[in-house]
Amino acid sequence: MKGLTLFGTRSPYLKYVAVVLTVLVIYTLTHGATSYTNINQNVQQQQKQQSTSQQEVARDQAAGAEKVQVPEELKHEAAAKPKASLEDIKKFQEELMQGKKGESAVGDLLSDEERKAAVAEVKEWAQAQKEAKQENLDQKSALKPQEKQEGSQKQSQATPNEKVSATFVTLARNQELYDLIKSIRVVEDRFNRKYNYDWVFLNDEEFTQEFKDLTTAIVSGKTKYGKIPKEHWSYPDWIDLERAAASRKKMKEDKIIYGDSESYRHMCRFESGFFWRNPLLDEYEWYWRVEPGIEINCDLNYDLFKYMQDNDKVYGFTISIHEFEKTIPTLWQHTKDFIEKNKQYVAEDNFLDFISDDGGKTYNLCHFWSNFEIANLKFWRSEAYRKYFEYLDATGGFFYERWGDAPVHSIAAALFLPKSKIHYFEDVGYRHHVYGQCPLNAQFRYEHKCSCDPNGDFTFRGYSCGKKYFDTMGLTKPVEWQQYQ
Repeated sequence: MKGLTLFGTRSPYLKYVAVVLTVLVIYTLTHGATSYTNINQNVQQQQKQQSTSQQEVARDQAAGAEKVQVPEELKHEAAAKPKASLEDIKKFQEELMQGKKGESAVGDLLSDEERKAAVAEVKEWAQAQKEAKQENLDQKSALKPQEKQEGSQKQSQATPNEKVSATFVTLARNQELYDLIKSIRVVEDRFNRKYNYDWVFLNDEEFTQEFKDLTTAIVSGKTKYGKIPKEHWSYPDWIDLERAAASRKKMKEDKIIYGDSESYRHMCRFESGFFWRNPLLDEYEWYWRVEPGIEINCDLNYDLFKYMQDNDKVYGFTISIHEFEKTIPTLWQHTKDFIEKNKQYVAEDNFLDFISDDGGKTYNLCHFWSNFEIANLKFWRSEAYRKYFEYLDATGGFFYERWGDAPVHSIAAALFLPKSKIHYFEDVGYRHHVYGQCPLNAQFRYEHKCSCDPNGDFTFRGYSCGKKYFDTMGLTKPVEWQQYQ
């Protein structure tokens, strides 16, 4: 009974504690399970949502792939290009020039910058070729009608690097300086400023410093000055001075031009047999003779020296004319005597018919006016010409008569050269005192800025030998020639 009493006394309290504990256990168990279950559900829901998002992204990407074409070079990692060499670039350019448009594998080796630079160089080269071709066509338009018909001759343009071995040659006295510089000026302006050929000045006296300074100042090439040796400008030992003086007196009475001049005779002998022997000319093959008082009235847009060389010419002229018969009464007979003894020097297909109307029996007095001539120095240095001059010189005709260098040069060229090697420059617009040559075609004069009057052209006038030259050479005369006879 005692035990029950003890329990009995505390039973209300314990009952209360038991109830509370029971409630707590039930609450803990109930709410704890619910929280765990909710966490799992949240994780699963998040995973499900993430999976759903990834699927949606994948669907979006797939849909985008169908709409946008991705470049191949972005789908795959580009392989590193080997660097192009200079040889590759050169080969690429060669393909372009051959019309292959650089489509071979070598073009792929070049970067965009290298390709652009290579193409630019090819375009620049092509443009330069086009311009050079056009310039050549322009110059060919200046070819003489007969040369166009022949079709085998080449017009010669030139750059300074392509110059031939040539020089201008002038025989002048100090007192002719201011007349001469006008001639030099027109030659430089119309021609030599483009090519810068040298200039050799010769005088039987020393040149003054003023002469040297002024001519050097206006010549574009180098200038050289030489004094003629006494033996080239004096009477040979075999000349009878009294006979020579009597001849000069007689010619003065007969009013023959330069009939009483000693210096003129020395000049003609020097130009015939000695100018080409001067050491200052040893380094040159070609020369262009220029005298005081001459004019060049048309632009010369090609290299006349190179034209002669490229077309196998030897002697070139601008004006042909008849000689005064009284100045050379025995020249032809002496020439025939020389030929009779030296027939080996006469060229096949020579130009005898230009200087003789009867097969060589007589001289018709036609000659090339030598105050303008462009010629090859090798011809004067040849055995045929040297022997011919020596034969003529021994006769004394330069002093007993008044032989000019023009008929001597012309007869030698006509006999010792094939006629194909003689050339008429009809495009120069040359004038020396009263006689001149002017291109007859108006369009040519406009294009070449000619300042001459065609009414002053001497080519087909009665005293000229121009018509004879065209007929004998078998050339077609300009269509305008009959208007200027």
